[in-house]
Amino acid sequence: MEYDQAYWSEYAKGNEARYNGEFAAFVRDLVSSLRCGSVLEIGCSTGIDLRLMGGQVRVFGADLNEGALVAARAKMPRGDFRVCDIAALPFEDSSIDFVFTHQLLNYLDDGALEAGMAEMRRVARRYIMSCEMHGADGQVISGAYRYRDMHRRWLGHDVRIISNVEMHPEIEPDRARFVLIKVL
Repeated sequence: MEYDQAYWSEYAKGNEARYNGEFAAFVRDLVSSLRCGSVLEIGCSTGIDLRLMGGQVRVFGADLNEGALVAARAKMPRGDFRVCDIAALPFEDSSIDFVFTHQLLNYLDDGALEAGMAEMRRVARRYIMSCEMHGADGQVISGAYRYRDMHRRWLGHDVRIISNVEMHPEIEPDRARFVLIKVL
């Protein structure tokens, strides 16, 4: 699947309106409770899920949209935000304590998804978190947006599943599933 610059530029313009403070606090608290010193969000857009990270945590963001990253840098100057593809992350092996995505993997075709998961596993030192729309793997939600069964997909990646739960069971049809993984 080709990267749709126009679509993602429009998405980034509306990203601030989609800010979910509870989710950002959840990620911050999880990173803190796991005693992680560095965090990377892949598909970070304007960095809204990273802004609550304390100063003791090194913050990295990756996205293909330079315009979104300009906004991320303006809102969080201490963060290291890089233009890159999930299938070719510019980080050393096992260099980031906590690597996560938040509804990015739902947009990837199977080839890009598998390549991206391998890269996430490569750069993660301790933990990986996927928070994606969950359903029958590959079933279309709309356009290129597809449900993903990340629990099943992570099983073949030399990891241990710690948690596999719905993020918001009270919100239908928002079936986001949080999968926390320990890197082996």
